[in-house]
Amino acid sequence: MFTLVEHALRFHKWSRKDKSAKCDALFTGNPEDFVIGALFEIPRDEKDPLDRAEGLGFGYDEKRVTVTDTLGNSLDAFTYCATSTDPSLLPHSWYLNHVIVGAKETGVPA
Repeated sequence: MFTLVEHALRFHKWSRKDKSAKCDALFTGNPEDFVIGALFEIPRDEKDPLDRAEGLGFGYDEKRVTVTDTLGNSLDAFTYCATSTDPSLLPHSWYLNHVIVGAKETGVPA
């Protein structure tokens, strides 16, 4: 598990496809805020297909971040951050369940 400080998990990213909320690690600047997540190494030849699948340039931008592991070691990583947000949106129940199941499968407290 890895921690991204000064960010908070928000379901506020507007989805073009189904007009619902998707999640995003929102930068807050507050050192008390954090998001816990998994970190994956992406082979170079899989990065472009991942960018397309995640909507890079169409609702998400790539952001360089520093995360900390459970031993306190810092690692450079990237995340997708939302460019079109609406805090009044709600996620569909299937999507919220998808996020919870993914968290549990990777050992992240859900």
